Amino acid sequence: MKVDLHTHTTVSDGKLSPRELVALAHKRGIGILAITDHDSTDAIPEALEAAKAFPTMTLIPGIEMSIDAPHGEIHILGYFIDYKDADFQNTLVRLRESRWGRARKMVEKLAQLGMPVSWERVVQLAGEGSVGRPHIAQALLEKGYISSIQEAFIKYIGREGPAYAERQKLTAVEAVQLITRVHGLAVLAHPGDAGDIEPLLSQLKPAGLVGMEVYYNSYHRDVVNRLAKIARKHDLLPLGGSDYHGDGIGPGTELGAVEVPLEAALKLISMARDRKERKVQL
Repeated sequence: MKVDLHTHTTVSDGKLSPRELVALAHKRGIGILAITDHDSTDAIPEALEAAKAFPTMTLIPGIEMSIDAPHGEIHILGYFIDYKDADFQNTLVRLRESRWGRARKMVEKLAQLGMPVSWERVVQLAGEGSVGRPHIAQALLEKGYISSIQEAFIKYIGREGPAYAERQKLTAVEAVQLITRVHGLAVLAHPGDAGDIEPLLSQLKPAGLVGMEVYYNSYHRDVVNRLAKIARKHDLLPLGGSDYHGDGIGPGTELGAVEVPLEAALKLISMARDRKERKVQL
């Protein structure tokens, strides 16, 4: 059974609708799938309904949240969240509004750099989902300013690019605490390029962190081994996924192509079940 605990849909910046993503996951033999859109849970109801057609599949309701860090941006994944919680949704609305404002600033900066793109086209590319950098990159590609989506990030809209703009984010501890408060399981996403993560883990573990991504779409075996060692040291589940956004977006890893240990995924499910039972008893 394949496992993929990091995927995106059209609700944030992916190419496939929730229903399409679930169907593709089943076709590729994925038995445990997590939907983890950026700062949004709007894909979850449709994904859960679609998963009913595949009784052997476990569909995990999740999210990916952006957080501030001293030397860049780190993401926190939340699994088995109570996505209907009103306060939680209000926080997500504020974060998405900030993402929208950031995208407008980046479009303005691109115009100043001599590469104007239509804001209306960017919004159109986002569809019903939250406007994100991949949509800006697609607009740049359509105008012929770049030759690939990756080039847009490397040259212009990546963190060090001249058109990059910041947005409102939570701190790492705040994100973990928020996920934990809605009965979710918090996991540190793709930490392989974040330098020395152990000081961060020492803050996040007491806040409720239960795991970290060890298996990710571009990690060399040496990186995986290093991260696995750190996970064992801090008693964190070694999880991971493809970070699939769709063909032609991101590093290009296919859905389900990252080998995530089934044992770790089953442990995550067991932890969620135990937490749910304790909630019922309360």
